[in-house]
Amino acid sequence: MTQYLMSVWHTEGEDVYASEEEMQQAFADTDAFNQQLQQEGSWVFAGGLHPPSTATVVDGQGDQVVTTDGPFSEAKEQIGGFWVVEAPDLDAALALAARGSKACRGRVEVRPFADE
Repeated sequence: MTQYLMSVWHTEGEDVYASEEEMQQAFADTDAFNQQLQQEGSWVFAGGLHPPSTATVVDGQGDQVVTTDGPFSEAKEQIGGFWVVEAPDLDAALALAARGSKACRGRVEVRPFADE
């Protein structure tokens, strides 16, 4: 089976949830989806992330390591969480992503891991 990264994207400044109730329901739906992934044998790992403002970028390419506060990307779209799943093919991974997108109420990008 191939492993896929399913990353959840949000637009900075956009309210992801219309209300506290909707947010709590999305969390419950995502938890149920995570449990389904585990029961189906697709689960590898998943996690939600703190806001991009909490990020630190590390650049160790030169003679000294340089760190800067904030996200690396200056784009409006930022990753909010992710799943690593195993699926037999891209179509199966896309079907998982559709379920995950519905559960978390976010856009989900699917990318296979590079072959080793």
